Amino acid sequence: MARSDRLLRLLQALRTLPSPVTADRLAEETEVSVRTIYRDIDSLRAAGATIEGATGFGYHLVEDMALPPQMFSRIEIEALVLGLEEVKHVGDPELARAAEAVFSKITAMLPERLQLHAVHAVNGIYKPTAPPAPALDMAALRSACWQEDVLAIRYTDEKGRTTDREIWPLSILYLDNALILIAKCCDRNAFRRFRIDRISDLRPTGRSFRPHRVALLRAFIAEAEAEQRRQSPGTKSN
Repeated sequence: MARSDRLLRLLQALRTLPSPVTADRLAEETEVSVRTIYRDIDSLRAAGATIEGATGFGYHLVEDMALPPQMFSRIEIEALVLGLEEVKHVGDPELARAAEAVFSKITAMLPERLQLHAVHAVNGIYKPTAPPAPALDMAALRSACWQEDVLAIRYTDEKGRTTDREIWPLSILYLDNALILIAKCCDRNAFRRFRIDRISDLRPTGRSFRPHRVALLRAFIAEAEAEQRRQSPGTKSN
């Protein structure tokens, strides 16, 4: 295998494998020796990649070096264009503008031949009507998720009952017919799925639940998967 191909395979492994990833695991993934992994890690660092870790502790890719534009294949460009078009359609105005900016930055980096692939992509999104823009301040909600800020909200459930709650916002899901906020409800001490169009008020409390967001998201996913298994036909109970 050519050295350049080997380094690209190692970079991809660092991007996709759970970190920190050991040299043994990287060697297994890229089909080279552990000694080669050590040399290639040094080469990637010299080329501009920020890779934390050391022998015996595992490695974590903190900052990728600039990805050469020609490294996007035609189908990868199609995937990028399709995904950004969907974001422009379903996202709130801030997200739609961000998707447009990302598309401009990506196409600006591409060689002329690949720019044409991006501008005239085979795959596309067509939806005659855009979803209504959320009344809630989505930028503030996203910021609260990123910063792990505790929020106070006023929520009206499907039966018309309105309650004031404190929540730990974790993630926003874009469904076909609704936006859903995944959060831990402090009043119920449990995960909840809040329809964002039913949140009438959102206020920061000035408190933080850092650094629990990632662990809570994992716990929510595990809980949701277990619930799905229980509800699936043919599931055996012990």
